Amino acid sequence: MTGHRKNKILIVAYPNQSHINPTIRFANRLVKLGVDVTISTSFSVVRHINKQTTHHGLTFASFSDGHDNGQQPTTTLQQFISDFATKGACAVAKIISSAVAAGHPFDHLVYTTVLPWAAKVANAHGLESSLLWCQPATVLDIYYYYFNGNQELISCSHYNPTLPINLPGLPSLTTADLPSFLLSSCPKEHEFIQQNLKDHIDVLKISPRILVNTFDDLEIEPIRAIKKLVMIPIGPLVPSEFLEGNGPSYNSLSCDLFEKPKEDYIKWLNTKPKSSVVYVSFGSTTNLSIKQAEEMASGLFESGRPFMWVIREGIQAMNLSKIEVLKRQGMIVSWCSQVEVLNHQAIGCFLTHCGWNSTVEALAAGVPTVAFSQWSDQATNAKMIEDVWKTGVKVKRRQGDGMVERKEIKRCVEMVMEDEEIRRNARKWKELARKAFSNGGSSTINLQAFLDDA
Repeated sequence: MTGHRKNKILIVAYPNQSHINPTIRFANRLVKLGVDVTISTSFSVVRHINKQTTHHGLTFASFSDGHDNGQQPTTTLQQFISDFATKGACAVAKIISSAVAAGHPFDHLVYTTVLPWAAKVANAHGLESSLLWCQPATVLDIYYYYFNGNQELISCSHYNPTLPINLPGLPSLTTADLPSFLLSSCPKEHEFIQQNLKDHIDVLKISPRILVNTFDDLEIEPIRAIKKLVMIPIGPLVPSEFLEGNGPSYNSLSCDLFEKPKEDYIKWLNTKPKSSVVYVSFGSTTNLSIKQAEEMASGLFESGRPFMWVIREGIQAMNLSKIEVLKRQGMIVSWCSQVEVLNHQAIGCFLTHCGWNSTVEALAAGVPTVAFSQWSDQATNAKMIEDVWKTGVKVKRRQGDGMVERKEIKRCVEMVMEDEEIRRNARKWKELARKAFSNGGSSTINLQAFLDDA
């Protein structure tokens, strides 16, 4: 389809908060460039999307994946992903065929992480496809190397966890820096994910083009490390009003799979001095154990700093022993607009699980981080935060049970809040993120080139 501008794009998105947000931000960007975009995902997601601000040129094609109320605690992740694949493949095939029958065929299909089957559906209908990778280029490279001749090297490292793993174009890694799905300690119930990742790598032989939520300066070598892949950095995928410095009116099309409470956290933040507040959030899927939440509470309390901690309703909040004391020093909320909070001048550091969206949002906002990784790509992201971009520190875990103690939480918070070099690096990456996104910036040029298909 060389030389043909893509005017109509179908995006198939996995129904999870960490995939839906970058998908919607990517779609918004395409619509602004005059592209007609259709997002296809499950009913459970589309009903949560804020339709009042839907841009002209963006439509939704939802389908039932058999989980119309979203993933329930009784549904295993494997079942959820499998059902979405089975129902999704039929639904997407129908959407493509209907568009052809109506005389308005799609020019291109874009699919998110977890959905390699979508590339096969597109290929069967003679439609070109590209992957929208919702993690860093570095992590995709690690998976590529693992499934293309380096499995033994990576697996052998488990016997000596401090042994460096040197892969072309990537920073020197150890076992502790690898995505959790490649580790021998990976829980049995997540073993199936390796096959999904292998399918992702295999399907890139059909279409090696990958749109990555990163930018040139952030991962300059990883983006170009594998010659057989065409990585196109189009990030950071954060709402444009924050990158353009217009903040904090947050009226872009948005989606949150959780109920939004009425807490006025911005009002509370407005009362705090500049760069004084510790913002704590572990994303939409991670729940800390009660023991770990107690250590977190004590570490925050002992730091003596104001904090804002997002704890999903019904999780730890009512079980924390120091809840009333904590509320005198900080604010506990069950939901917030993370980009709005990170861009508030009162925020001094972000204590995060290092999910990729959170990592990119913190970099784009210039907020230093305390990296407290949990699973998936998060350990790799934490490694880059500490050693490559130098915008934060990783917590050290206790030997044996992996607990992060209160004194360690306090140490990391104090270090990140007070280290001038870390703060300077955070400001540097904020400027580079904005530059990439600006007119004439690398990500803007890359997106335009993708649409023009030159």
